[in-house]
Amino acid sequence: MNNQRQGGFSLIEIMVVIVIMGLLLSVIGPTVWDAVSDAKTQTVKGHMAAFKTALQSYRLDNYNYPTTEQGLQALVTKPSSEPVPRKWRSEGYMEKISKDPWDRDYIYTKDSDGHPFNIVSLGGDGVPGGEGDDKDIGYWDEPGDESK
Repeated sequence: MNNQRQGGFSLIEIMVVIVIMGLLLSVIGPTVWDAVSDAKTQTVKGHMAAFKTALQSYRLDNYNYPTTEQGLQALVTKPSSEPVPRKWRSEGYMEKISKDPWDRDYIYTKDSDGHPFNIVSLGGDGVPGGEGDDKDIGYWDEPGDESK
């Protein structure tokens, strides 16, 4: 008779490991999720800073910002609609227009709320308004301003 015991894990051992993993995830998960959310917000702010630089260069060359209709695309390809920029740079002002971290287009408007332009990301849900990850992020929003 062969008295060798088969190796393996008992049901109790497997359950203990699953419980430990669950506890770790419940502690670490929210921290990781917050870091991802913060990274997306910082990505939006970085994109907006790049847009601002390109828009200011466009304005210096052409004496005004692109119209709302021309949008941010005017920084990549020369607009054909009025007012057609007379001194548009042949290489453009940006190589491409990035999408927001949720893979949506940024919304650009000229002469918005007393500012020369505004750029908005509609957040995680893609609709105006929202809270938390779904909150809109506008170029002129003040940090910590929850009213917009």
